[in-house]
Amino acid sequence: MLCGIDEAGRGPVIGPLTIAGVLVDEKDLPKLKSLGVKDSKLLTRQQREDLFEKIKKTVNKYKIIIVQPAEIDDAVNSDELNLNWLEAHKAAEIINALKPEKTIVDSPSNNCNAYRRYLLNLLHDKKIELICMHKADVKHVEVGAASILAKVVRDREMDKIQQQYGNCGPGYPSNETTQEFLAENWEKFPEIFRKSWSSYQNHVKKKHQKQLGDFEEYAQKK
Repeated sequence: MLCGIDEAGRGPVIGPLTIAGVLVDEKDLPKLKSLGVKDSKLLTRQQREDLFEKIKKTVNKYKIIIVQPAEIDDAVNSDELNLNWLEAHKAAEIINALKPEKTIVDSPSNNCNAYRRYLLNLLHDKKIELICMHKADVKHVEVGAASILAKVVRDREMDKIQQQYGNCGPGYPSNETTQEFLAENWEKFPEIFRKSWSSYQNHVKKKHQKQLGDFEEYAQKK
């Protein structure tokens, strides 16, 4: 029994991070391949949506975790955690629930060995075969399947945000629509933003600088 784990939405300043895991019998890997399962980034949104239910029916089990901006900020601002370790805790939750014999994780850390050691310490079964590697979603179809589940759920969560708060773009700081939305709404809708991101912090700093400037100007007039 194999488990593949991947995430979607690690970099955006808006919306959640989603992490998914699938449990699949090794003999069913060709079925996933025949469906056209691959790294979610190599598929269109419609292709991912079409595969979503098919993947869930093909695998034995799956688990998807949605990590909201507040929890991400808590981890980034914590002395004990960071974004990589937060992902490890969520990956461990998935592995402990699915109970595979072997797990392949698309490592978020540059140091795959250190990430593997940290993750292994969080697992109930310390004898599990655990592989943490880069580009696992390209090299292993079970990880590709997890990447599709994670991406589809992330996209749907962003759809909900768009419907409730307006056009915020894809949520990535490099996107022009997202930049404009952030500039106009960072104070208005704090719950959807990752406040620990530098793109958000820049607006906080600008406001404080303006307030300080206004205070100094007022003091001089007095």
